[in-house]
Amino acid sequence: MSGLTTLSDDQVAAIVTTLVMTERPRPRALPDATLRLVRWERPAPDKYRALFRRVGARWLWFSRLVMDDAALTAIVHDPAVEVYAAVDRAGIEVGMLELDFRHEAACEIGYFALIPELAGRGLGRWLMARALGLAWRGGIERVWLHTCTLDHPHALGFYRAQGFVATKRTVETFTDPRVLGVLPADAAPQVPLLARIR
Repeated sequence: MSGLTTLSDDQVAAIVTTLVMTERPRPRALPDATLRLVRWERPAPDKYRALFRRVGARWLWFSRLVMDDAALTAIVHDPAVEVYAAVDRAGIEVGMLELDFRHEAACEIGYFALIPELAGRGLGRWLMARALGLAWRGGIERVWLHTCTLDHPHALGFYRAQGFVATKRTVETFTDPRVLGVLPADAAPQVPLLARIR
């Protein structure tokens, strides 16, 4: 059975793909990078949201922007959640990595991104190599992540090239965060804005 479902103008839909890795990848040489990865211990909500917005607005990331401080802090201060910033030579945060170890024997790469201006420079491979090195630790049997059709058009292929296997697809619908004023109207220009801004 197939068919189309009409959404109201203020709604966005995405196909979400879950990808899993069940074996530690063979060691590879770490790609060259001018960046370094810095662990953020117990980041302040406003600092976390600023980086989240910087790396994710282009892809309509908004979930952590609409959480209140208590809910966000409960996640990013949890001892089983690790937040990292990718920092350039000038000390500017240009990427983020969030690893979630809250489920037994598993690590979710919850957030993984660099600012859009760094796309195509091979830095994603560097960040993923660092992510996998941190994720695969004693007792971990499964590393997983998800991507969606709103992400970078090469995201799914990139994750598969790193050794992840697609295991599930779901459809997610939500109110466009630009309509809600959570993100600016010019965020994600590749996704048409159909409704008027409130």
